[in-house]
Amino acid sequence: MEQRNPRMPVLFVGHGSPMNAIEDNRWSRAFVKLGNDLPPARAVLCVSAHWYGAGTLVTTDEEPRTIHDFGGFPHQLYEVRYAAPGSLELARRVAALTGARDTAERGLDHGCWSVLVHTHPRADVPVVQLGIDAGLAPEEHVALGRALAPLRDEGVLIVGSGNVTHDLRDAFARVRTGDASTPDWALRFDRAVADALARRDVAAIVGLWPGTADGRRAHPTPDHWLPLLYAVGASDAQDTVTFPIEGFDLGSLSMRAVRFG
Repeated sequence: MEQRNPRMPVLFVGHGSPMNAIEDNRWSRAFVKLGNDLPPARAVLCVSAHWYGAGTLVTTDEEPRTIHDFGGFPHQLYEVRYAAPGSLELARRVAALTGARDTAERGLDHGCWSVLVHTHPRADVPVVQLGIDAGLAPEEHVALGRALAPLRDEGVLIVGSGNVTHDLRDAFARVRTGDASTPDWALRFDRAVADALARRDVAAIVGLWPGTADGRRAHPTPDHWLPLLYAVGASDAQDTVTFPIEGFDLGSLSMRAVRFG
């Protein structure tokens, strides 16, 4: 008899600074624990804030390169190589479910690998990335997540990687002035997101950006918000919702992680 894959949870992870990939800090240790608490996956499908552009694309490279899509960091960070294999089989399955177009021109960006180096440090699980189409409405991103849901019963861990709040101008200003406090708008928005997720209120979640002032402040651009909508779409009403990581980095950057199931 063919062995059935266990139903996988869905994750949204606040990835924060690329330095979390190489530092031993509160967030990197939390990523390790998050990985240790997961069931074994046949493959990982990652929707990262750092692949945001024209069209919905999916990676097909069997040996995806590690993309260092940032500047001004220590040389040790640029030496990181996350050598997980790709999966043409999974890429084709994703394309069939979502209509995504194949591309072999894209590797794994830091929104993906800076988390996976801790959750899957052996890099022995195939990883595929799905790009975010900047031209779609929030509801359409949720619908794409919903289309991906069957992968959960096929042993695929779906990971959205962004941040619940992501105003880097504010965060960097706090670093310059030494102000580590968390502003009220960030606290309110983070709590509103958590409350809507706990209620399983998809309409409320979709309405938070760009429909609220706090949401627009938390996300001057939606790239770090939209991965959460894919995770919401891939979840269902039977999933328990937990928050394995909470807190703020750089004052206003929410590092909240969400586990569905």
